[in-house]
Amino acid sequence: MTRIDFYILEDVHLTAQHRFACRLAAKALSGSNQPVILHTGDEQTARTLDELLWDYPDKRFVPHTLQGNGSGQDSEVLITWQEPPHFDGVLVNLAPEVPEFFNRFHRVAEVIVGEIRDQGRERYRFYRHRGYPLYDHKMAEWETAAG
Repeated sequence: MTRIDFYILEDVHLTAQHRFACRLAAKALSGSNQPVILHTGDEQTARTLDELLWDYPDKRFVPHTLQGNGSGQDSEVLITWQEPPHFDGVLVNLAPEVPEFFNRFHRVAEVIVGEIRDQGRERYRFYRHRGYPLYDHKMAEWETAAG
């Protein structure tokens, strides 16, 4: 069964969500060596993450592909606003809703900031109602800062 982790950041801005998602992708690659899908709600957010991953976290390049710029099949991190071409590893959901394909992944990470806290609560209820194992991680400001 898919494990669902909620990362609740003290910061209220979506930029913090984006930075944390980049750090989470880098950590997932180094820790489990599983592919990571960064799923966004729209193309503009996907392009923002694409730019951010070139130099974050801490001047470290994270190998990635923006869906549509190549197949994405060989990339360790795929950024997409559409249904991804493969389903395994870690799904970092940055879209406002639960993607229909979430349960095809081993793990789903939901990154919550103040601007979207209500959407996060709705997604939490969605997963809980369906019996998925849920884990909360309240992230202190120093844990989400640049670095």
